[in-house]
Amino acid sequence: MSSLWRTLLRPDHDDDPEKALIATAANILQVGEFQLLQLAYHDWFGKDMGPGDLDRLFAAYMLRNRVTPWMRHYARAILDAHEQGKVDINDPHLHRYDHDYVSHVHDGRRRFLGACLVIALVLLGSIWLGERTASEGGSRFPPYFDRETGDR
Repeated sequence: MSSLWRTLLRPDHDDDPEKALIATAANILQVGEFQLLQLAYHDWFGKDMGPGDLDRLFAAYMLRNRVTPWMRHYARAILDAHEQGKVDINDPHLHRYDHDYVSHVHDGRRRFLGACLVIALVLLGSIWLGERTASEGGSRFPPYFDRETGDR
């Protein structure tokens, strides 16, 4: 149970120092560990993993805690670059396996200002419409008599 709490408090902590190295590098890049391994594979071999490699690598790393030299090399390179301030976490190359990753929105500033304008117009229009259509209300307290006729 204590290892569960330790993992919840420090997700990058691992009893195996080599797996901790991989987890730390993944946290620096803000990607998952398996995605870091995909990046390391591409960096080392110059190609993407095949389906058979994916299954074999997942089983070796996650189930048997096996860290290959190319994984270790890539993680150390990330840590060294991070210490030198050369890591750009928004580099599209680092997020090549994130299909939902978006680093910027085209014309984002104009879209934001347009949305703000629409919201402001809706609010001002609602206030204006409320002022134009509202009649003088009754009393605040029950039985809510109408001030003009004295009826309920």
